[in-house]
Amino acid sequence: MKIKSFSFGKFNVRQAGLLIVVAAIGMVIAFFGTIMNFVVDLAWFREVGYTDTFLKMVFSKLTVGIPIFIFFYIFLTLYLKIIKKKYYDKMGIIPDPDSDKRSGRIKSIAVAVVSVLFAFSISGIFWMDILKFMNSTAFGVKDPLFDRDISFYVFKLPLINNLFALALNALISLMIITVVYFAVLISQDPPPKEEHNIHDDNIRDMYPEMRNRESVNKLVELGLSIVITIGVVFFMVLALRNVLSTYELLYSSRGAIFGAGYTDVKVALWVYRIKAVVSLLIAGALLFGRKKGDMKKLALGGVSVLVIVTLIGTGAEMAVQNFIVSPDELSKERPYIQNTIKYTNLAYGLDDVEIRDFPVDQNLTVDDIINNKETITNISLNDYRPTKEAFNQLQGLRGYYSFNDVDIDRYVIDGKLTQVFLSIREIDKDKLEANARTWINTKLKYTHGYGATVAPVNQLNPSGQPNMILKNVPVSTNAEALTLTKPQVYFGELTNDYVIVNTNEMEFDYPKGDSNEMTKYEGAGGIELNLFNRSLFATRERDLKILISGGINSDSKILINRNIKTRVQKVAPFIRFDEDPYAVIADGRIHYIIDGYTATNFYPYSEPFSDKSNTNYIRNSVKAVVDSYDGTIDFYISDETDPIIETYSKIFPDLFKEMSEMPEFVRSHIRYPQFLFDIQAQMYATYHMNNPDVFYNREDKWDIPIETYQGETVPMESLYFTFKLPKEEKAEFVLSIPYTPKQKQNMTAFLVGRNDGEFYGDLVLYSFPKDKSIIGPQQMEARFSNNDVISKDLSLWDSRGSQVLRGHILTIPIESSILYVEPLYIRADSESAIPEVKRIIVGYNDKVVMEETLDKALEKIFGKPEDSQEVLAGSVVDDEGNPVEIPGDSGAALPGDQTGISAPSDTIAYANQLYEEAQEALRNGSLSEYEAKINELGEVLKQLK
Repeated sequence: MKIKSFSFGKFNVRQAGLLIVVAAIGMVIAFFGTIMNFVVDLAWFREVGYTDTFLKMVFSKLTVGIPIFIFFYIFLTLYLKIIKKKYYDKMGIIPDPDSDKRSGRIKSIAVAVVSVLFAFSISGIFWMDILKFMNSTAFGVKDPLFDRDISFYVFKLPLINNLFALALNALISLMIITVVYFAVLISQDPPPKEEHNIHDDNIRDMYPEMRNRESVNKLVELGLSIVITIGVVFFMVLALRNVLSTYELLYSSRGAIFGAGYTDVKVALWVYRIKAVVSLLIAGALLFGRKKGDMKKLALGGVSVLVIVTLIGTGAEMAVQNFIVSPDELSKERPYIQNTIKYTNLAYGLDDVEIRDFPVDQNLTVDDIINNKETITNISLNDYRPTKEAFNQLQGLRGYYSFNDVDIDRYVIDGKLTQVFLSIREIDKDKLEANARTWINTKLKYTHGYGATVAPVNQLNPSGQPNMILKNVPVSTNAEALTLTKPQVYFGELTNDYVIVNTNEMEFDYPKGDSNEMTKYEGAGGIELNLFNRSLFATRERDLKILISGGINSDSKILINRNIKTRVQKVAPFIRFDEDPYAVIADGRIHYIIDGYTATNFYPYSEPFSDKSNTNYIRNSVKAVVDSYDGTIDFYISDETDPIIETYSKIFPDLFKEMSEMPEFVRSHIRYPQFLFDIQAQMYATYHMNNPDVFYNREDKWDIPIETYQGETVPMESLYFTFKLPKEEKAEFVLSIPYTPKQKQNMTAFLVGRNDGEFYGDLVLYSFPKDKSIIGPQQMEARFSNNDVISKDLSLWDSRGSQVLRGHILTIPIESSILYVEPLYIRADSESAIPEVKRIIVGYNDKVVMEETLDKALEKIFGKPEDSQEVLAGSVVDDEGNPVEIPGDSGAALPGDQTGISAPSDTIAYANQLYEEAQEALRNGSLSEYEAKINELGEVLKQLK
């Protein structure tokens, strides 16, 4: 019987063609943004020299996406065609060729759209997993349960798991598509009417034209056969998924350890295996039942068995854990605890920590202080946060300049290794006056920041402010290592917008007296703005001015992706980059170094370092270097032993360089990253315990000490120091943090990350004698607070309207002793007041002193040197960096300080010097330097009131 098919009204060939054209236009519109971004990205990657990397990423996604699209399109087309044929055959419907042709076009478009969305969403997720699978590098370490190399879990298992999860979701989606398509077929070509009406109201109401129970039975039989077929495949996939779930036991958090424990190995492992077998049996039962006609009974029975096995397995796991393991946990879990200790240390690079004894004797003399002068002269009397305030107020010069961050580094200055604070002067366009934030100003004129400010961490001027040895605009310094020939900052941490350079407008360089110094960009960075690119970027930025502005010429270039973190992440999105880049002045230019990390969540038996993150393996494998003028980017492999970065370098052979290729003037400034060190220090506080019994009882667990910092009680930060490690020949730049026993305050050890030369990346633990109680940072800080003189003065200063801020308490190893130093800041009662170091507190053994300078404090504890000309620290200096002595106890008056009644002559002399220098700057037309000197003079004069 021929049944007239459902019709959409008059639908001729012209209308069908129009529908296809409209659909094509819709696809172009939908993907216009993607196409535009591709063209822009291609131009940008060509500019930075990583076209091959970009094309590898694009073609990898296409290589994955296109086959998936083709397969899914063909499969879905054939699948729907088979369903339709089965439906017509079963229901005795003779199709209408014209109707089929019209509906076929619509179906093809729908299938194509669904296939495109499916394929390229999958390729966007899986492309890197597939490349890592194909280019995996062995770790050379096998897990203790399944005896597989760690590379299987890091590079292969994630893709396999994702594919099986995708398969399960695809089968569910296929079932939904099947139901929807059946509904469409029934509405378009309903079963033929029969004489006997059915009495099922629900079916009759849903499909008014279905009036025959036989038709209903045929539909149910057809639908059930298709669902059963999908079910067979579903349970086969589920069986394999249960096999894969056994590997997830390696990341179990059940019980006392991380990783597979007694219950996981003895019970849960077998439960998964049994569930896999049951799932296969259900698949077989469904297949068998379809032939025998007992589908419903066998399907329900099989699923019931699976549910019962799951419930029994869960109950067995709970019973074994609670009644067998818990009463004898240490005995049962001992071998698994050993696994956790071993693999966690391997995952965080803690297996190579060098442990050295530190026999604390606390018998320092003044000669020891003199012999460790590199250590003493690099003690950080400034703190980075007050330093940032000082830089912004004294060197900001204009409201639109901003010092976003203060970095810590070391330079050889006057032949001496000197630790410094360094900050880059960037433009913050949001701070321009509202009427000055025009398009010309923000895009063509105010294009870059200018210069930097540098201050040694140990030097103060007589006012207690950082002694700046690189400052002002134009930049001035007497230190050859800090010379800047290209001080302009086109790429930085605050450069979040695009700018256009080499235009008809001159660019603002820096303020000079009553006028401004102007410049033109001479760098290699930027994308040329020909007519096509002007149209492209005008569309992308939704800014017509790029296209019509008369200020743009044929030589103009647009600088995009100027934020250095965005810049490196765009080139290498698979690397995790540090949130805190640091600036380096080298070869006359400003460079940024950004630490890159390779990490995974899939290292067996390794405990994640955070409850908020499942990451349980990390390496600082990459150092990215960005030039602040040209924007050039270089990636260097800093850990060649890491299999993850080796895998990435196989995938992108032109992306990474060897560390030996890094210029020495940059390489001498690389640092052990604080982010990684803090993770390692946190994990090592527990995982230094190698004995399973000790580990289980946490008998020797350590803590990071607590300190009072700027009025708040916080965990101590790891800090960069320059000091001579015990038994080493010279001072070096290190990262360090102390440990105290759990819930105790005495110091038990300190961990050091080395930064210099061949020792870069080495971790050294200095362990204190177990039979001695060594005073810890928190205990020493409590002594500072309980000291009668210090306590009285702190209360007095606080009560007189000024704010007392305590800096970091510094733990300094010297010979076989520990010295504690804490700077004390006073902030005047004024919104614009800068915190200034007014006192230095030093603790050693039972001695605690507070003096105006570090020199005085050291002399009070250890005595004066035999040579009266010997300067121990030289922490207070004049404008030329020469040590200045602040005589006696008559230091600069503090609020309520009865010992500072008379103003010291050195302070008055320094004020006169600042005044003369300010007048000289004014005569030379350097308004910015004049303002800086006057501001500094104002702070000095406050001390003379």
